[in-house]
Amino acid sequence: MPRSILPALALAAAFAAPSATAEQVGEVGVDWVGNDIIIEAIADPDIAGVTCHIAYFERGLLDRLSQGNWFEDPSNASIACRQTGPIDMADLDEIDRSEAGEQVFRERRSIVLKSLRIKRIYDEANRTLIYLAHAAEITEGSAKMSMSTVPLWHPGM
Repeated sequence: MPRSILPALALAAAFAAPSATAEQVGEVGVDWVGNDIIIEAIADPDIAGVTCHIAYFERGLLDRLSQGNWFEDPSNASIACRQTGPIDMADLDEIDRSEAGEQVFRERRSIVLKSLRIKRIYDEANRTLIYLAHAAEITEGSAKMSMSTVPLWHPGM
């Protein structure tokens, strides 16, 4: 590996640490060249009782050899978030309430430039948590996104 790329790799590794931990719960083979759809469960690190499941495409070895872009996976992702346990409404006092929201998860999708991110935005007027999965690239943005919501409605509230 050329020494000139080592500082860039170190910098990318420092910024790539996810805020939440993903646990693989499924893997579906989609073709004969080894491409798969990976399904991961991600518990919201700040809101106990909310879990997101994210599905994304992972390129196989044969596809990487034949198509190029050896170190890059597509930006596409799908997300579904649900209440999977009791939600402590006091947790809402601790989250970022800005329109930009708060990053919950981040995972690299290429060696340096691209990452898949999940942001949480709280829609206070509708008492709903919004989770947005999107790609982020250093060189350009991406319109590929997926969104899921978790309503915080409880009887008597």
